[in-house]
Amino acid sequence: MAVDIRRQIPAAFERVAHSRYGYNAKQVDQFFQRARLSFENRAEAAEKIGSTDVRAVSFDPVKGGYDANAVDAALDRLEDAFARRERDELIAAEGEEAWLLKIGKLSGVLRGRLHRPDGERFRRPDKKRARSYNIAEVDALCVSLIGYLENDKPLSVDNVRRAAFSEARGRDGYEEAQVDAFLDRVVELMAAID
Repeated sequence: MAVDIRRQIPAAFERVAHSRYGYNAKQVDQFFQRARLSFENRAEAAEKIGSTDVRAVSFDPVKGGYDANAVDAALDRLEDAFARRERDELIAAEGEEAWLLKIGKLSGVLRGRLHRPDGERFRRPDKKRARSYNIAEVDALCVSLIGYLENDKPLSVDNVRRAAFSEARGRDGYEEAQVDAFLDRVVELMAAID
């Protein structure tokens, strides 16, 4: 176990070199503490954290911070644990049919966008110089998602979480915010299914 020299307590994650950027250790530690409390005792937790909160959390970059890859991997495991619990709670409260209905609705919404023609799945930015995602790369991931959802082709939720696309400019690419929001919903679905 690593020891955080600055605070003389066990560190949750390894730190990167002092000259490199990593995640702000204090922010990471605080979030994981709140998440642990929420997961272990949801009824009495001051802050209720769920899989969506884990997926949306971000940390400031600082020199000598926690290794981002290690923190991201832990966040992925944490998100999966929360998603399993949310699924189990829904099934316990409302039955398996309610869970299947929820999954079916989300899947239907996602499939609607996935089945749009290549190059037309997402909006294009209005501004010429706006950053956007490479259309062909996003469309390729969408084709893989169709295979996963409709043909039982293997695809890891981590592949979607870690999807990275080349940068495009303006209307030469898909609007980043819309693609990111869509992929968040895909991860939600995949985490609930797996």
